[in-house]
Amino acid sequence: MGTWRGLRVAFVVGSLFVILLIIAYWDDVGGFDLYPLRDRKQERCPQTTAAPTLPASLAGISTTTWAPAGTTNKSAEGRERPQPGSEDKDGDESPDLAGSWDQVARKRKIVDVCAGDDFPGRTRAFEEIPNRELDHLIVDDTHQIIYCYVPKVACTNWKRVMVVLSQSLVSPVSGKPYTDPESVPPDLVHNSSLHLTFAKFWRHYGSLSRHLMALKLQHYTKFLFVRDPFVRLISAFRNKFGRPNEDFYRQFGSVILRRYGNVSGSLPETAAEAFAAGIKPTFQQFVSYLLDAETEKESIFNEHWRQVYRLCHPCQVKYDFIGRLETLETDAEYLLKLLRVDHLLRFPSGARNRTAASWERDWFAQIPVSMRTELYELYRPDFELFGYPEPDGVLHHL
Repeated sequence: MGTWRGLRVAFVVGSLFVILLIIAYWDDVGGFDLYPLRDRKQERCPQTTAAPTLPASLAGISTTTWAPAGTTNKSAEGRERPQPGSEDKDGDESPDLAGSWDQVARKRKIVDVCAGDDFPGRTRAFEEIPNRELDHLIVDDTHQIIYCYVPKVACTNWKRVMVVLSQSLVSPVSGKPYTDPESVPPDLVHNSSLHLTFAKFWRHYGSLSRHLMALKLQHYTKFLFVRDPFVRLISAFRNKFGRPNEDFYRQFGSVILRRYGNVSGSLPETAAEAFAAGIKPTFQQFVSYLLDAETEKESIFNEHWRQVYRLCHPCQVKYDFIGRLETLETDAEYLLKLLRVDHLLRFPSGARNRTAASWERDWFAQIPVSMRTELYELYRPDFELFGYPEPDGVLHHL
């Protein structure tokens, strides 16, 4: 009798396990729709084709395929869409077409650079990336979106957009989720508990986490925004060391001052005290810290100055949209249309970051040429991946 009861229990448990596997895998073959209220045909991205033969780590990275100029295809809404080469009534390409061409070029550039023999980590497969290095990939299952945030590249406002879309934060005034990104307090959006990232999948899904990541990477729309690497670096330094910041002073500023600041005696205990005494890291000391081999041994770079290729893994993740801070307004408008959420919200019109590319000459004027060259090599993958020209003026002509 006991044996029979044990067999019944085993049968029930086994049945439940099989049902869970069916649920997990069925969507991969199109037999189970996790979003039954949405029209799948309206949600698909523009048709893509595989790039020329690439290493296994680049599998899936491709660029948008267009029909010949002057022909049309149907948009996701079923309307006829002119192809690049078509013109509007004034003889100019429409913003949407210009955006499409930009995306083709940006994605093509990533594919080409990732295929280079000397690109760091190009042969690493996505499955080999540790979970802790996937903490910048934010997932919104409701709208099937994945956003890789890059600090100092409008990430506060894009996180506000993701909070509104995922309805992950309730307004204390209305008692309901925020619906306007501009009303979301910017200091709250950096709370990691608000965002579901790939790094959290293991906690939520256990052994199925990598399979679910692969599914979402295949079916969701993935985007990131980038910026001139040296300008982003200057912006990070100004923001974290140009004014009192207790956390960054304790963790990084004090270390930089002790190693490269020739500070005699003990350092002030707080950032406020240090600034009052005129003690703070210089940009040259910060660059010395970045170039120091000991820095890399201690830990990977802080996210504010970590290279984008190490934050977002563009050689392993096929991004559908690559925006630039330099064209933020037009790129944001185009992206929200691509995501089909432009009727739900607008991108916040917050103050533009005041760090300009024209400042590079001033910031690097006191940096020795050898250090500038070494720093460029450190960030060269980002320059090349995202189509930013080599800063010849900074490297050779200051």
